[in-house]
Amino acid sequence: MIRFVDFLFAFLGLLFLWPILLVVIIVGLFDTGSPIFIQERVGRNKRPFNLVKFRTMSVETKSVASHLATNASITPLGRFLRKTKVDELPQLLNVLKGEMSLVGPRPNLFNQEELIKERDAKGVYDVLPGITGLAQVQNIDMSTPELLALTDKKMIDTLTLKDYFKYIIMTVTGSGAGDAIK
Repeated sequence: MIRFVDFLFAFLGLLFLWPILLVVIIVGLFDTGSPIFIQERVGRNKRPFNLVKFRTMSVETKSVASHLATNASITPLGRFLRKTKVDELPQLLNVLKGEMSLVGPRPNLFNQEELIKERDAKGVYDVLPGITGLAQVQNIDMSTPELLALTDKKMIDTLTLKDYFKYIIMTVTGSGAGDAIK
């Protein structure tokens, strides 16, 4: 049921939001010269997949978790995209492809070894990663691996269709900051 809802909302989101996506791509060309950001992340069953986002940091920024990046690396357009969460919209493509869900644990990088260990022990990688989830709306980021893994596990074990929609609405309306930048 969730996969059907994921697919339907991702498809409709891309169908209706393509003008916004196009504008961000065009403006992004002037901002960084490379508006699309693709990064390998840890997916379901710890399989790698390429996460697609709008670029919010300069092209030269080292590939690290957001909480390890500096505020100075965020571009002016990037600040706006992060604040409005528009930078996440290209992930609807990942949802369409079945690599992600709208709701699930945020996918981490392969170099986040402590987080991988914590999540692996709690079975977090048994489900698809998501664009948003309980940790994001509670402002728990990847800088606290044990707490994040516990929160992800709690969400996985208790997720209902009602919670699924609640987390999406909370994210769209501005609840949660996601991964904080120093």
